[in-house]
Amino acid sequence: MAAPTSLTQAQRILRARVAANTRWSAPGARTVQADKRLARFAAEVDPEHKLPESERMALARQRRRAYMQRLALASSKARAARKTAPDAAAGGAA
Repeated sequence: MAAPTSLTQAQRILRARVAANTRWSAPGARTVQADKRLARFAAEVDPEHKLPESERMALARQRRRAYMQRLALASSKARAARKTAPDAAAGGAA
């Protein structure tokens, strides 16, 4: 559906804000999936459930951040290695 052209820029901004707030205010599958992924890290930091839940979740979020940063570092290294690889090894003959 094409956006109406009769809206002003301010109206389009307000419409976008309404849509964003509506999306993020409703619980849904993305929340359930995020909770499942966070549960994995919570189990890593406190497998015996000895910590208070708030502390356990805070540590799980930190563990998830560290995991994502490790992925980003590995990705960066791989991109750099591809960039410095000779054209013949990369299979890119012009």
